[in-house]
Amino acid sequence: MTLLTKLIFIVFSLLTLASQAQMNRNSTASAIQTGADQMTMYLPALQGKRVGMVVNHTSRVGRSHLVDSLITRGITIKTIFAPEHGFRGQATDGEQINSARDPRTGIMITSLYGKNYKPTPKQMDSLDVVVFDIQDVGARFYTYISTMQYVMEACAEANKPMIVLDRPNPNGHYIDGPVLESKFKSFVGLNPIPVVYGLTIGELAQLINGEKWLAKSANCPLTVVPLKNYTHQTPYTLPVPPSPNLPNQQAVLLYPSLCFFEGTVVSVGRGTDKQFQVIGSPYTKYGPYTFTPVDKPGAVNPPLEGQLCYGLDLSAAPIQKQGLMLDYFFDFFNRASDKSKFFLANNGIDRLAGTDQLRLQLLAGVSEAKIRQSWQPALDAYKVIRKKYLLYP
Repeated sequence: MTLLTKLIFIVFSLLTLASQAQMNRNSTASAIQTGADQMTMYLPALQGKRVGMVVNHTSRVGRSHLVDSLITRGITIKTIFAPEHGFRGQATDGEQINSARDPRTGIMITSLYGKNYKPTPKQMDSLDVVVFDIQDVGARFYTYISTMQYVMEACAEANKPMIVLDRPNPNGHYIDGPVLESKFKSFVGLNPIPVVYGLTIGELAQLINGEKWLAKSANCPLTVVPLKNYTHQTPYTLPVPPSPNLPNQQAVLLYPSLCFFEGTVVSVGRGTDKQFQVIGSPYTKYGPYTFTPVDKPGAVNPPLEGQLCYGLDLSAAPIQKQGLMLDYFFDFFNRASDKSKFFLANNGIDRLAGTDQLRLQLLAGVSEAKIRQSWQPALDAYKVIRKKYLLYP
C-alpha cells in the first residue's frame, strides 16, 4: 500500500466515523417522542371534556398542529390561550397581543400577553381541563415558562386539572448563571432558579408545584406526559423556531449567553437576519463586522434602529457545551468607550440577571472568575432542589 493510498484510507475512515457519529446523534434525536406525540397517554383525559389549550406555533404533532390533531379526534377545544409572540408566533418581542378568533378553526384565542398574563376565573369556569404544550429553550428570561406558571395558578385556584406535554430542552445539558433574588421578580423571572436551569418544561412545572412557588402556596392538579428516549445530554435541534428572534439552532444555543446584552447599549441583532448571532454597538468599535438594525416583521422598532453597529458575527462560532459563554459580555464591557453608560438607564440588566450584583460587580472591576465564584453557593443549593424533580437522567 503506497503512502498516498494509506492517507486516502485514513481520511476516508475518519470521514466515515464522523458521518456515523452524526447519524447516531440524529437517530437519537429523531427517536425522541414528545409528550404531544404520545396521544394515547392523554386523549382519554380530554374526551368529553371542555378543553383549554395553551399553545403556539411550536405545538406540533408530526406535520400537524396539536389543535388540528385533537379536533380531528373529536376533542372539544373551547379556548386557545396564546403566550408572548401570539398563537402563530409572529408577534414582535414585548408586543401586546389582542384576543381574537382563529380564522381556521373559529376557536377563540385569548391572549396571555396583553391585558392579563393569567386566565380569569370566568375563563376557567368554561373549561374542564387545560393542556400546555409549548417549546421552551431553557433560559429563565424566556417568558413561556412564566405563562405556564400563571396558568398553573389559575388551574390551582379553579381546581381544574392541567396537563403539561413535555418537550426537550435544547439547553438542558448544563446549569449556570446567577440565581434570581426575590426582589428582582418579574415576568422575565418569577422564581429562584439560575439563568440556565437544566430542566425540561415538565420537570420545571413539577418543581414549581412541589416547592410551593405558586401564589398562596397553591397546588395545581398537575399531570406531566414525559418524553421518551430522552436524557439531558441528548442533542436536540428544534424543528420549529420558537420565536421570531430565535430563527435557528445557533441562536437558541447562544441566547442564554447573549441575552444580558439586552440590558446594555449593545445590539444582539434584532432587526437583522442574524438575531442573537451578532453583537455590536455604534458607540464602541468592538469588531470588524458591521450591521444596521431595521424595522421588520418580528422586530418592530428594534434597539439601535438605523444605526451602524460594529462588532462580531457569531453565526458560525463554536458553542461552549457546559456553561454560559460570558467572555463576550465581559470583554465588551471592559472595552466600552464609556463604562458608566454601558448599561441602560432602566437597569433592565438586573431583571435579566435576577440580581443587581452582576452590574455592580462589573462597575467595581470584579473579575469574571470572582463573579462566577459568587454564584456558586446559590447554584449548589438549587442543584439539590432540582434533583427531586428530574424525570430524565
